[in-house]
Amino acid sequence: MGILGAHISIAGGISKAPIRGREIGCDAIQIFTKSQRQWKAKPLTEEEIEAFKKNMKDNNIKIAVAHDSYLINLGSPDEERYKKSLESFIDEVIRAGLLGIPYLVFHPGAHMNAGEEFALKRIAESLNEVIAKTEEYPVVLLLETTAGQGSNVGYKFEHIAEIIDMVDEKKRVGACFDTAHIFAAGYDIRTREAYEETIDLFDEIIGLDKLKVIHLNDSKKELGSRVDRHEHIGKGLIGIDAFKFIVNDKRFEKHPMILETPGAEKYYKENLEVLRSLIEK
Repeated sequence: MGILGAHISIAGGISKAPIRGREIGCDAIQIFTKSQRQWKAKPLTEEEIEAFKKNMKDNNIKIAVAHDSYLINLGSPDEERYKKSLESFIDEVIRAGLLGIPYLVFHPGAHMNAGEEFALKRIAESLNEVIAKTEEYPVVLLLETTAGQGSNVGYKFEHIAEIIDMVDEKKRVGACFDTAHIFAAGYDIRTREAYEETIDLFDEIIGLDKLKVIHLNDSKKELGSRVDRHEHIGKGLIGIDAFKFIVNDKRFEKHPMILETPGAEKYYKENLEVLRSLIEK
């Protein structure tokens, strides 16, 4: 089994997230390091940083993962939007680094009618610049697989591989796969055979050594729909078996497995219980 957890709110201060996570039974948490609806945020204070680290330890949260703001689009052809995205992303890396968070998950970006190849190249160039400017904060930047809604890239494993290939410092980049996203993008995981085939494909194209974080979400929409709608574990169109395969996959026993199911913290506890009930003793 992986290290099970969920995306936790930072309402009332970032240091409260580990306490909230423990209350609902998390061993891992994912957080935004600032309001994800704003481009800029006040710098983190020493007190906040220390309180967060202390609460991580005191509440026995094994690992925290950061997720960037949804405003950021590193593939944007709009120069002003791109510049804001780049600056904001650098700030996100620094914030994660200060908090001692090893991974920053982000949706690669959207091409906004400029074409996929344009976006893939621009995202890779962005990452090279970000990495060069954040050498003292060696946070690993994880490209998340997407459903491919709108003009988002990242719905093909090849997109992720191509971006990684263009990044100079390979040790600073990796991948996060989201079960709902890959399913909506057309990768089946509902049967043992389909699951193994998809994981083998991921390994062949991106490399399992690059996979650092897994998002566990069922899907409201069907296979290949290219629509990103999460559902509770076992209640969606992926179904319970796929999650059983993942939580018992020995290859992923050290990976943070993060829930982003509907209703957030109100339902995370139930979803975590469902996942734990699938673990073979």
